[in-house]
Amino acid sequence: MSTKSTSGTWNPDLYLRYAAYRARPAEDLMPRLKLNVPGDIYDLGCGPGNLTQKLKDTWPDRNVIGVDSSPDMLKTAREKIPNGITWQQGDISAWGATSTAALVFTNAALHWVPDHKTLLPRLMRQVAPGGLLAMQVPVSHPEGYHQCIEELAKSPKWHDRFKDVHAHDDPLAASAYYDLLSPLCSDMDIWETDYHHVLEGENPVTEWISSTGLVPFLTALPEADRPAYLADYSALAAKAYPRQADGKVLFTMHRLFVLATRKG
Repeated sequence: MSTKSTSGTWNPDLYLRYAAYRARPAEDLMPRLKLNVPGDIYDLGCGPGNLTQKLKDTWPDRNVIGVDSSPDMLKTAREKIPNGITWQQGDISAWGATSTAALVFTNAALHWVPDHKTLLPRLMRQVAPGGLLAMQVPVSHPEGYHQCIEELAKSPKWHDRFKDVHAHDDPLAASAYYDLLSPLCSDMDIWETDYHHVLEGENPVTEWISSTGLVPFLTALPEADRPAYLADYSALAAKAYPRQADGKVLFTMHRLFVLATRKG
């Protein structure tokens, strides 16, 4: 889910192709959310709005606001979910709540936003006393798909094209988030989970990553050069993710969760 504009390469349709798998972490997080104070719900980095809709379905009497920087993602959200949710275009790094926030929720978005040492306490301060900050972020750098991104960016063929292009940062360690947020919190829960997704198709890892981790690199290329880049990435990914006995690909995503209650 996007947090800043990248020249239209955020592709809602491609992103939603694996919507059920992408929603799994949020669906594991949402049952832990107990809203005990009045206020609105903000979904930061809402993307095409499928999870924002789940938040609205869970709390139909609350105002729910989906925030994203991508016009394409928000256009899809407005078309697919026309009623009951407010959609706002904005950058998480500069975002502030415009009403009392009972819940600030963000799923697979904050890894695109720099300086978590400043960002996380600022987001926590947007939450009303007794309210919740709930976040999930992927931990990508150790994984094969991210190693393929880095290898290709350093290769002789592509190095000069990507001198000023960078992949997203990994989140901080769980202990760092605890130290950042604990002065502002009355309660906090932090955990990590591996999700092993079974993917099918000719280049399923590329299909998954091209709508997320590859976006900065695809954005930096003219449209005519993108097929060659994706073909090179697919060749590396095929080696990093050999087929299982049945021909499918087991694709692992490691994710970190933080659920924090604002101190009264």
